[in-house]
Amino acid sequence: MNKNTQTHFETTLIHCAQEPDQSTGSVIPPIYQTSTYAQSSPGVHKGFEYSRTDNPTRRRLEMALAASEHGRDGLCFASGMAAITSFIHTLSPGDHVLCSNDLYGGTYRLFTKVMAGFGLEFDFVDFSQGGEWESACRENTRLIWLETPSNPMLSLIDIERVSVFAQRKKLRLLVDNTFASPYLQNPLLLGADVVLHSTTKYIGGHSDVVGGAIICQDQELLEKLRFVQNSMGAIPGPFDCWLTHRSLKTLSLRMQKHCENAMSIAQFLEKHPKVESVIYPGLASHSQHELAKRQMKDFGGMISVVLGADLESTKTFLSSLQIFTLAESLGGIESLIEHPAIMTHASIPKKERDHLGISDGLVRLSVGIEHVEDLQYDLSQALDRI
Repeated sequence: MNKNTQTHFETTLIHCAQEPDQSTGSVIPPIYQTSTYAQSSPGVHKGFEYSRTDNPTRRRLEMALAASEHGRDGLCFASGMAAITSFIHTLSPGDHVLCSNDLYGGTYRLFTKVMAGFGLEFDFVDFSQGGEWESACRENTRLIWLETPSNPMLSLIDIERVSVFAQRKKLRLLVDNTFASPYLQNPLLLGADVVLHSTTKYIGGHSDVVGGAIICQDQELLEKLRFVQNSMGAIPGPFDCWLTHRSLKTLSLRMQKHCENAMSIAQFLEKHPKVESVIYPGLASHSQHELAKRQMKDFGGMISVVLGADLESTKTFLSSLQIFTLAESLGGIESLIEHPAIMTHASIPKKERDHLGISDGLVRLSVGIEHVEDLQYDLSQALDRI
């Protein structure tokens, strides 16, 4: 597809970096399952030398992901955590990172248990409220790290507002856009410098491949990231890239159904007598509903629910589900449910979990694309067992 062609999101995802194979006419480009590339003489090659450095299948996915987020270019990684680790390695000892306080547990664990040991400094503050995060900025602050919507409390952060502050202070702003996906939210268009994804989630969408991605506009930063990635070897295999690119083409269709189902489920649970509260940006009861309407195209497929139950009753509920699968991860076509305090966010200290609201009664739903009446029935019969 010509880069100058003006197309809508759905068309771009299907056609970007997907030109038919010139040698055979195959509509789907081949998988370049190779580790190395022939050179006609030393240093003379066709743009590829070694697949840790670059691979044609990976390159196609990177181009498509960059287009999906309106970025200059992107890089793909072996996992979301590999992407996070690589980006953090662009910083230097003594640098300070200002993070939103409601982060994925794996990100929190990496920052506090691994990278802090290499001289980096991290503060975790509430970016959903005014004032606190601005006063937490230091002389050595180099990066602002946000998740919005956050994991698992589904708090929202005004990306445009934070970007104005970051630009004034000459700080980079990175947004982990995993929960929203490029279909629902484009942080680069809202002023962010970098957008990051665990492509394992909505972009991959089928719970069959692990990956990560970073997209940005700054060519100098992209080259620095390429150097770090090549040096550390945090790359995905060609087949993983091909699977992810295949899935990216149907992202818009899947996200529409995820959002439709999640809204119905959230409304259903909000009325259920055994549910204490429902956290979903699409509900008027969400404290940042207006920001969600302004910043996102729709409200996503993630719901967090506080049950009016103790830990044992919550476990009974989770174990009684028949369609929702009790499992970590999210964003697949099948519905998943998990217990953040025990599962995805167990690495966060209990004091911090309590402060955020990650209680024993909190469960996180990744609403899939099954028939919504089946999902409602499954939740209802499990709630009846509490």
